[in-house]
Amino acid sequence: IMASLRGLRQCHPTGFTISHLHTSSRASAKQHYKMLVLGGGSGGITMSARMKRLVGAENVAVVEPSEMHYYQPIWTLVGAGAKTAASSARTTASVMPSGVKWVKSKVQEINPDKNTVRTDDGTEISYEYLIVALGIQLHYEWIKGLPEAFEHPKIGSNYSIKTVEKTWKALQDFKEGNAVFTFPNTPVKCAGAPQKIMYLSDAYLRKTGKRAKANILYNTSLPVLFGIKKYADTLWDIVKNRDLQVNLRQNLIEVRADKQEAVFENLDKPGETKVFEYEMLHVTPPMGPSLVIKGGPLANEAGWLDLNKDTLQHNRYPNVFGIGDCTSLPTAKTGAAVAAQSAILNRTISKLLKNQKPDKKYDGYTSCPLVTSYNTVVLAEFDYNGQPLETFPINQAKERRLMYYMKADVMPHLYWYGLLRGLWGGPGPYRKLFHLGMK
Repeated sequence: IMASLRGLRQCHPTGFTISHLHTSSRASAKQHYKMLVLGGGSGGITMSARMKRLVGAENVAVVEPSEMHYYQPIWTLVGAGAKTAASSARTTASVMPSGVKWVKSKVQEINPDKNTVRTDDGTEISYEYLIVALGIQLHYEWIKGLPEAFEHPKIGSNYSIKTVEKTWKALQDFKEGNAVFTFPNTPVKCAGAPQKIMYLSDAYLRKTGKRAKANILYNTSLPVLFGIKKYADTLWDIVKNRDLQVNLRQNLIEVRADKQEAVFENLDKPGETKVFEYEMLHVTPPMGPSLVIKGGPLANEAGWLDLNKDTLQHNRYPNVFGIGDCTSLPTAKTGAAVAAQSAILNRTISKLLKNQKPDKKYDGYTSCPLVTSYNTVVLAEFDYNGQPLETFPINQAKERRLMYYMKADVMPHLYWYGLLRGLWGGPGPYRKLFHLGMK
């Protein structure tokens, strides 16, 4: 168990595979590809599908060690018992575009000066164009007492397939006391998720008659509840109406699972700490750049992939591109952002292949469906400037049942059968969905 828990820094565990039409191996006889994609998450798979159509499957390779691929946005609902963990999973083999080369290894080093990538088994692959989609690194180990605290009951995390079901178990087993939800002092993917599980837990405890004995606390390192005021105003109303306690600038630094205690530092008063007892604890781990990128020639000073925010082309290496959570793009790291970025990046690369200048700009579109109960969602959509970029001709800052249905049932289908096949995306993917529905 301990060895397994130490592996929590990796987003994707290994599992089993099935046969598929693509080819895969640990060491390839062919060492050069026109288009090399690093990472088999949402960004990597959608771009490999698009690149297959652009340059041909035989000219595309994807480096990804994991046997399983997960639709991570649904883990919020898994942690609240509304969906199963199994529903979030497919084999990597089943989502890899047919004919595309799957290099089943982990990226060890990128050398953009030589146009080569080295994998953990020593294989060196050269490329003409490189798409980096290596995601974000989870760092449970930055919190004292983690990840070993997950061996104990009453603690979970919706950010890993290994711990998401522990959240649901802790919620079901809740009797009385504090239910504590955290947000770390780092960039995160899906910045709404840490509070979504709080709203769902509140709803569950009300439904099961336990709410009167529960004190629900949201301890966030941020100075705000949500970064976009239009939606934050609605969330503050929900917090007040449901008697949820929000503690700003509180950062989790230690978990004492044997005592059911969580220690937080006050970021506005260095050195000041406070201990909270918990009956249930949901941990959002600190996160950081991919360790393969950080400190290397492709990184900016903060360790993220250094991209032009308009074209998604690297700022120093013109044959290198990026997508998703690993990038320096100054927008919220979400699956909807990947969908929007994929169409722009596809356009950028197709233009450059014709020796033309990119003519489409990414506006920073991102979206966060803020789940506020088992049947309502506030659909936040906004751009680089934090300005709402909404799809529907209604006030999206209101809680709506329709948006919950989209989050829980429509979007997973579009993910597996649209985005991963490179068939859905663009500036405002919800907008595109809406307009298709209007035709």
